[in-house]
Amino acid sequence: MTVSVFSQDIHFSQFYQSPLNLNPALTGVMRSNQRFVANYRNQWASALGANAYNTYSASYDQKIPVGTYDYFGIGGSLWGDSAGATRFGSTAARISASFSYYMNGSFNSSHYLTVGTDLGVVQRRVRAGDLRWPSQHNNGVFDPAFGAPEDINDNNFIYPDLTVGLMWFSVFDQRNSFYAGVAAAHVNEPNVSFFENTNNANPSDARNLYRRYTFHAGGEYGLTETIGILPGVVAMFQGPHREYNAGTSFRFNINEDSGEAFQVGVWTRLGTQDGGGLHSDAVIFSTKFDTAKYGLGFSYDFTTSAFRQAGTANGSFEFSVTYLIAKDDRRKYWYPKVHS
Repeated sequence: MTVSVFSQDIHFSQFYQSPLNLNPALTGVMRSNQRFVANYRNQWASALGANAYNTYSASYDQKIPVGTYDYFGIGGSLWGDSAGATRFGSTAARISASFSYYMNGSFNSSHYLTVGTDLGVVQRRVRAGDLRWPSQHNNGVFDPAFGAPEDINDNNFIYPDLTVGLMWFSVFDQRNSFYAGVAAAHVNEPNVSFFENTNNANPSDARNLYRRYTFHAGGEYGLTETIGILPGVVAMFQGPHREYNAGTSFRFNINEDSGEAFQVGVWTRLGTQDGGGLHSDAVIFSTKFDTAKYGLGFSYDFTTSAFRQAGTANGSFEFSVTYLIAKDDRRKYWYPKVHS
């Protein structure tokens, strides 16, 4: 019997709150000197119950001044996911680094080109004893006593993973900025097969993880002294799979001196469907509260794909927490606020 397994990566609806997972070039791009970020996503719990998809991530990064305006960014992250009754998923430990080169600017504006890379070690696993095989079905009904399960050569293995990224960002003044970036994940196209984990990567072999290309752009535009709009878009391409996220948040500055602000936004996600073409996957509603040190975000995905027939509350919720540490520094840093 021949079995092919195609995998896609983790993703967060609050992609702007998971910078190191989005693009390693975002390492150190922030309004503070150090940053801690934690994310948690629970997907389709009402339909799958205890077998729902769970994804979590934690990261730390900081910036290191170089010369007059340039700086390095260094950081690390841990993430993992678990899906279904077999707890199929991955756990990753990664380190990332970037260099931000000051192109030009003035007293209140700046333009930077940033390059970054990320190297990780990933563990992939599945509980083989909980898998259900075609040979165990009797007249279309699953019967574990009927037939025999297939053998899995390696249901728990580790592989290396490499990501590279590039980003441009411009800060025009305190309320207006723009950024655009591109990243390539799984540059080494690692072998992720449970059936033949030879670790001899071959780009034409379906057992190899497809490279993922991510394009993202956005910014902040001040409508008034207290209200700003933060549009954003992310497009991901991985093998035959496509995912598009687009939307905007509105920021309401409560106290600009203390950094207190509140955001509310609406986003949509499109994806590829069987047989080709695109379908609407979800509409996402998000909120976020910021202070000078903390950021708390919450979002909920309302499923709009055919999976909504599984229940009326089969969406996904997501939390994010950011903690920033700033120190006195004579240097002035510019940054796009959406990734602070």
